[in-house]
Amino acid sequence: MRRQTGRYSGYLRPVTYLLDLIIINLLAANILLESLNEFYYHLFISVSWVIIALNVGFYEVYRYTKVIDILGKILKQYCLFVILNFAYLGYFLEFSKPSQIIQFTTLSVVTVSAIKLFVYYFLKRFRVVFGGNFRRVVILGNSKSVSQLADFFNENPDYGYKLVDTFSVNGKKQQQIEACLKFVSDNAIDEIYCSLSDLENEEVNQVIDFTDNNLKVLKFLPDDNKIFSHNIKFDYYGYIPVVSLRNIPLDKTTNKILKRGFDIILSLVVVVLLLSWLTPILAVLIKRESKGPVFFKQRRNGLNYHEFDCYKFRSMRPNEIADLEQVSKNDPRITNIGKFIRKTSIDELPQFFNVLLGDMSVVGPRPHMVSHTEMYARSVDKFMVRHFIKPGITGLAQTNGYRGEVESDRDIINRVKYDIFYLENWSLLLDMKIVFTTVYNALKGEEKAY
Repeated sequence: MRRQTGRYSGYLRPVTYLLDLIIINLLAANILLESLNEFYYHLFISVSWVIIALNVGFYEVYRYTKVIDILGKILKQYCLFVILNFAYLGYFLEFSKPSQIIQFTTLSVVTVSAIKLFVYYFLKRFRVVFGGNFRRVVILGNSKSVSQLADFFNENPDYGYKLVDTFSVNGKKQQQIEACLKFVSDNAIDEIYCSLSDLENEEVNQVIDFTDNNLKVLKFLPDDNKIFSHNIKFDYYGYIPVVSLRNIPLDKTTNKILKRGFDIILSLVVVVLLLSWLTPILAVLIKRESKGPVFFKQRRNGLNYHEFDCYKFRSMRPNEIADLEQVSKNDPRITNIGKFIRKTSIDELPQFFNVLLGDMSVVGPRPHMVSHTEMYARSVDKFMVRHFIKPGITGLAQTNGYRGEVESDRDIINRVKYDIFYLENWSLLLDMKIVFTTVYNALKGEEKAY
């Protein structure tokens, strides 16, 4: 299972965005003339600040980011923010006091940057003094880069990596590799750093399969600066090159914010415009046909394998095997109203509440029952990779014919392939396409919707 390791960025960066926008708007209100402080100007500086930040990576600061790189991001943010302010105030408001614009933009960027650097150094100190926000790591290999990385981890605790052990691969390599992988499983290790020069292709694939199936992060120490795949991420720890096996777009905070915004907006639309009046009607129809609750609650596995309660409109008569057996075609447990809401996928609509709660996304790998997840994790290669991102109400696999009951190994294997492709190639446009395809398929009717 992939553990949460105190990754503050998922919570800190959205708060930082909000705090920075408050700062620049307050400074604008206090420094610039009252006539300039209209709604449209404040909207402009807020939107332009965020757009510039997204393009220059202003908030993309990690534990291994160098201070010189942070200062470079600050300089780019400042220059572009100054230019856009001059352009807006000069064109729309014919404002011709450059000293005031320079004063406002400079003070804004200086204030924001001071806070940014304070947080950066505070977190480094926090890791050293309190031992928090650490990731437990092991290194596998013998090359020179292995000893260099080990020294780096030991000499730089402020980066937040705790080197637990190093495994050489001299002599009986297979036994040593297996010992390393067992150690990772037994000691709650978060990341494995693997020297490519010490392993053959089959051995590398063995480590890859292990990390994929056990939700561990795998990074490589390359022989040189070559990139081995278009989807591999290349970073530097100090001056040591490190390759990440899988580059997941949704690991970036900006992409998380975009996807979360999309989820919230779409979910609110569905809840307010559809569920607000549809729920009472379905409640009457469901309870009229069979006794029991209106909503069906089931434990499923989500992000990082954590369990959550997934909600649906109840489509079956209450039964003891609801959490153990998938619904099959002509299943006698399904009620008459249940057949209709399942055929039209209306039974899935309460999951928009799961989206608002943050347990699910509108688009993502479909979550399975806990019992089925455990079964597939043992039998289907790379099944656990799906849990690197939030599960979805719909997904790429579902829009390509792999929804509903798993009738054969081919169904679940192809579902996993589509899910992995989605998490490695996510984009907001892809989400929109999947949503439109899902709605179209629901209106048209699907063979496996039962």
